[in-house]
Amino acid sequence: MSGPGGLEQARHLFLHGCGLPQAWAGQPHWRILETSFGLGLNFLAAWRAWKDDPARPRILHFVSAGVQAVPAADLVRETALYPDLVGMAQELAAQWFGLTPGTHRLVFEQGRVLLTLFVGDVRDGLRQQPFHADSVFLGGADSKDSGAALDLHALKGIVRHCRRGTALAASRADGDLLRNLAQCGFSVKQAERTLPERLGIEAVFAPAWEPKGQRPRNVVEPGHCVVIGAGLAGASAAASLARRGWQVTVLDGAAEPAAGASGLPVGMIAPHFSPDDSLLSRLTRCGVRATLQQARALLRDGEDWCLTGVLEHRPGADAPAADAQEAWQPWTRDADGVQVSAAKLAPSTHAYWHEQAGWIKPAALVRAWLAQPGIRWRASTAVEQVVRSGEGWQVLGAQGESIASADLVVIAAAHAGARLLPIPLPLQPIRGQVSWAHEAGESLPLFAVNGNGHFIPHVPIAGRAAWFCGSTFDRDDQDLAVREADHQANSQRLHDLLPAAAQELAPTFASTELRAWTGVRCASADRRPLLGEVQPGLWVSTAMGSRGLTFSVLCAELLAAQLHDEPLPLDRKLGQALDVKRAHQ
Repeated sequence: MSGPGGLEQARHLFLHGCGLPQAWAGQPHWRILETSFGLGLNFLAAWRAWKDDPARPRILHFVSAGVQAVPAADLVRETALYPDLVGMAQELAAQWFGLTPGTHRLVFEQGRVLLTLFVGDVRDGLRQQPFHADSVFLGGADSKDSGAALDLHALKGIVRHCRRGTALAASRADGDLLRNLAQCGFSVKQAERTLPERLGIEAVFAPAWEPKGQRPRNVVEPGHCVVIGAGLAGASAAASLARRGWQVTVLDGAAEPAAGASGLPVGMIAPHFSPDDSLLSRLTRCGVRATLQQARALLRDGEDWCLTGVLEHRPGADAPAADAQEAWQPWTRDADGVQVSAAKLAPSTHAYWHEQAGWIKPAALVRAWLAQPGIRWRASTAVEQVVRSGEGWQVLGAQGESIASADLVVIAAAHAGARLLPIPLPLQPIRGQVSWAHEAGESLPLFAVNGNGHFIPHVPIAGRAAWFCGSTFDRDDQDLAVREADHQANSQRLHDLLPAAAQELAPTFASTELRAWTGVRCASADRRPLLGEVQPGLWVSTAMGSRGLTFSVLCAELLAAQLHDEPLPLDRKLGQALDVKRAHQ
C-alpha cells in the first residue's frame, strides 16, 4: 500500500505538474507516457480526472513502459483508501491477465480511455512505440522506482517520444536526473514538496536545437471517411475511426451487412499456441484480447457470443504447455482431466485449454459496429473506382457516377476490393463449407473444440441450440454450391477431433436435418492480414483469412494509431508483420 499520500502525489505532482487537466481541454486526444506503472495510481488518477472533466479530450491514451505483472488483486487493494477509484480499479483488474512480455492494450469507457502496457524493460518498451507524448510521468506514485535512476541513455529514449512543449513530471529531484534532463533539452524547474521526504520535478521539452530523429506527423483532423466493405474488416475500421471523431460512410454492394465470409453463422475465437511463442501466437493473443473487449462491450452474452473456453485437440501434437512461462497460463495451458473427460476423450489424451476463447456470431458484431454514432451504412452500393480528387478522394459507381467523396478511403472488401487499389495484391480465395444442425438431445461438451477443424455446440439459432463443425479449406475455389463431399469431409474431421461426438451425430450427417453454410475467405500468401496506406489518404485492410474475428479489431486499431500518431496496440515489430508493403518485398 502506498499510503494516504499516494493519490495526492499522483494528482499534485504528476497531473498538476504536467498542467493537467487544463492542458488537454478541447483536444481531440491526449497521450501520456509513464515509465513505471507500479500499482496503477497514476493511471487511475488520470482516468478519474478525464471522467470528471467536461472539456476532456475525445481519446485519452496512457502508455506505461516497464510494467511488472503484479497480481490483479493488488490493483484493487491499492485503492482501498480511495473510494472514487475502487470501481475503476476493479475494471482494470478484470482486464489484468495474461500479461506476457511485450505490448498489451486495455480498453475502458467504450474505447475512449486506452491503456497501453509494455511488460519488460523500459528501454525495450520505448523502442516498440513510435508515438509522441503530450505528457511524461517519470516514475509512479506507488513505485519504488521513482525515475531518479533513469540514466542519460534511457532519457534519450524518452526524448524520441517528445514534441516541443511536452510537459514532464518526476517524483524525485535527483541531481543527476536534473542534469540529464537539461542535457536532453528540457527546461527544468523544481516542484514543491509532495511529501516530507520527497521533492519533485516539473519540466518542458524546449531544446535550443532542432532534435534529430522521427518528429511528430502532421495531425490528421477527423473528417469524412468512406469505408468500402461491410464485413468484419470494414465495420471494425469504421467503428475505430468513428470513435476518434470521423464521420464514416460504409458502402457495400450487398443488401445486408456481413454478406460475404463474415456472414458465417458462428465463428470460433481462440489464440494460437506454439511452445516457441511464434509470431502468429503473439499476434493472435493481441487480436483475441481486442475482439473480446468489443464483444463484452457490444454483444449479448450467451446469445451473440460466449466465452466457453476452447479445448485444442491435435492428435500427434503433444508439446506440453505446462512449462511455458506463467503469464501464458491465462491464455493457454495443458488441459486437465476434467476437460478431457468432458470431451469424452481417452484419459491419456493430450490437449490444450484456451481460457480466453469461445464463439462469436460475426454478423452480430458487424451490425453492432455499424450502429455506432458517426457511422452511416449504405447497402446495395457497388463501387467501381476510387480516384484522387484534389486533396481527397472520389468514389465512383458502375456508370462513372459519383457515389461519395471523402478525405480518407479504407478499402476492406476482400477480393472485390483488389481491383480498386493502385497496386496489385496477391490475394487468394479459399472456399469453406460448414456443416450444422439443431441439437436433438445429444450429450455434447459444453465448450468449443478445435484442432484439424472445429466443433462449436450449444449456439442459439432461431430459438434452439445448434452445433457447427468444419470447415473445408479449398484454395482458389469460389463456388458457393453446397457439396455432399464436404459434409463427409467435415464428418471425418469431427471423428478425428471428437470421436464420441462424431458417433453420436452420425445419424444427423446422414439425414435431411443437416444444413450447410458456404463462404469464400480472402487470404494473403503468408496467411496474415494486409494493412496499410497505399497512397496518401487511401488505406487497405484485407486478407483476414480464416481469422477475421481475431484480426479485424486489431487491424482497425492499428490503422487508427498509424493515422493519428497514437500509441500502437501491439509491438512495433508485430505491426510490421501486418504491413501491406511486405506483399511487394
